[in-house]
Amino acid sequence: MNVLEEWIRAASAELGLSPADVRHEAVLDVARDVAHNVVRPGAPVTAYLMGLAVGRGADPADVAERLTALAVAWPAAGADEKPAEQK
Repeated sequence: MNVLEEWIRAASAELGLSPADVRHEAVLDVARDVAHNVVRPGAPVTAYLMGLAVGRGADPADVAERLTALAVAWPAAGADEKPAEQK
């Protein structure tokens, strides 16, 4: 078991959650896409937003797919326009 898996088990136990419910690969993928395409501090905030959405009943795979698409479509730093969804 690596350190990340140990942390997930310990944090899940602390919060009364099952580590089996943590899709850490999807969270890390979305965080990477946000950090690289939007802004680095957006990564943990987006992970929190993912958790809120899933906690309120959203499908985790759908949430990850939508946020990844949004991050990938985000304009480069200094671009004048936001994605069509943001206008």
